[in-house]
This record gives sequence, C-alpha cells and structure tokens, in this order.
Amino acid sequence: MPDQFDKLKYLLRKRIEIIADHEFRDNDPDAHLIALKEISESIEGYHHELQGEISPQLEHFLDNRSYNKALKFLENIQRN
Repeated sequence: MPDQFDKLKYLLRKRIEIIADHEFRDNDPDAHLIALKEISESIEGYHHELQGEISPQLEHFLDNRSYNKALKFLENIQRN
C-alpha cells in the first residue's frame, strides 16, 4: 500500500526540480513561470484535500508554503 503522502512528496519534489531547471527558466521564462504556478496550485489543492488528516507541524509548513521543510518533514517520517 503506498504511503498516503506519496503524492504530496512527488509534488514537492517536482516543484524543486522546476525551480532548479535554470535552462528551462532561461530559455522560456514564461513557460517556466507557468509550470511553477501549476505545480504550486497542485500542492495547494492536495493540501486542501489532506486537511484534518495531517499533523499540525506539516499543516504549518504547507500553510506557510515552506515546501522544502514540508518535504524534509515527510521524508523524516518515512525513515522512522
């Protein structure tokens, strides 16, 4: 059974990949911005679906758009 947070971890990692893709940003800044906006909206939408099912700390990270902290939090849960 997949971890209930697999989708969220995927979205958070994808956002990091998009941000780190400087070639994409440099070659097509408008498309890069659109991709970043779309992934951020996906994270926010999935966060909304998970409300009431997640820890207060993860809720805090997602509410404040501290997405790197949210991903680290989820990865630490997986290790324990």
